[in-house]
Amino acid sequence: MKSFGYAAHSKTSPLVPFDFDRREPNPDDVVVNIEFSGICHSDIHQVRDEWGGSMYPMVPGHEIVGKVTAIGSNVKKFKVGDLAGVGVAVDSCGVCENCKANEEPYCTKGFVGTYNAKEYDGNLTFGGYANNIVTKEHFVHSISPKLDLAAVAPLLCAGITTYSPLRHWNVGPNKKVGVVGLGGLGHMALKFAHSFGAHVVQFTTSESKIEDAKKLGADEVVISKDAAAMAKHAGTFDFIIDCVSAPHDFNALLGMLRLDGTLCLVGLPDQPLSVSPFAIITNRRSFAGSMIGGMSETQEMLDYCAEKNIVSEIELTSYDKLAEAYDRVLKGDVKYRFVLDNKTLKQA
Repeated sequence: MKSFGYAAHSKTSPLVPFDFDRREPNPDDVVVNIEFSGICHSDIHQVRDEWGGSMYPMVPGHEIVGKVTAIGSNVKKFKVGDLAGVGVAVDSCGVCENCKANEEPYCTKGFVGTYNAKEYDGNLTFGGYANNIVTKEHFVHSISPKLDLAAVAPLLCAGITTYSPLRHWNVGPNKKVGVVGLGGLGHMALKFAHSFGAHVVQFTTSESKIEDAKKLGADEVVISKDAAAMAKHAGTFDFIIDCVSAPHDFNALLGMLRLDGTLCLVGLPDQPLSVSPFAIITNRRSFAGSMIGGMSETQEMLDYCAEKNIVSEIELTSYDKLAEAYDRVLKGDVKYRFVLDNKTLKQA
């Protein structure tokens, strides 16, 4: 199947138009014509090989929404014309303990990423900065027509990455919850934690984000550079979700937790973490991490968003402004997620 998109050919090269082939659909496959693709901070990390192991040519993008244009003979959930989304994963073994528990991201064989990964047959996967995608039905999600499709795209990564740990650690009424960082991930964590009924405190380094944080559902906002403001909340949080992908002080955040509280990392700094043992043993604290949710939980999240009218705050951009969008993501200059409009995708 002929496809085209934008690809990086090395860690220092710009993203440029790229023609490539996708597989013809198998009986279990769904073909999606991509209308919008979110720009995730991890796209930049991987394009620039900041985590190591990047494979080129690389077509990034794992926040994908569009319409079904073809289905395999065994497909049951979709018909041509349906709205559909594809997230971070496009395959897993399906038979290990974790896959059987609907936790495909934790597949013991290793799940197959939507891009910068190899399928089990050895072929390189190409992501959503493209005109189409072919994916197993199990890894394709139904999207409600009630929601703005462009603003749904980031839910496929930023949404489920924050929804999953908030659900796993039972965030809800009578819980005091902190959200660290008000970017693509953080603003979704804030919306969900507020929707679940928790008392939500937004941590940010930027005073300019105080008003936005309150509009998005924060009960309180703490400027994390303000030692007095931090001290006021020390030892009082049940759960903190850390959405920052740059190096920062984890020990200060651990100090915010009450007895048996948990700090959960979903941001992905590109440097090793520095954690004092005393920051954890005090108050029997836990420092945890979380990936995206499983496929059934991702659908649950999308259905919840349709019910509660929750979508991402986005800025639409075009393929000719990709370099500018990447630079602005790194500067934190977007409210709060860039989404590529595929009307601007031109074949090379």
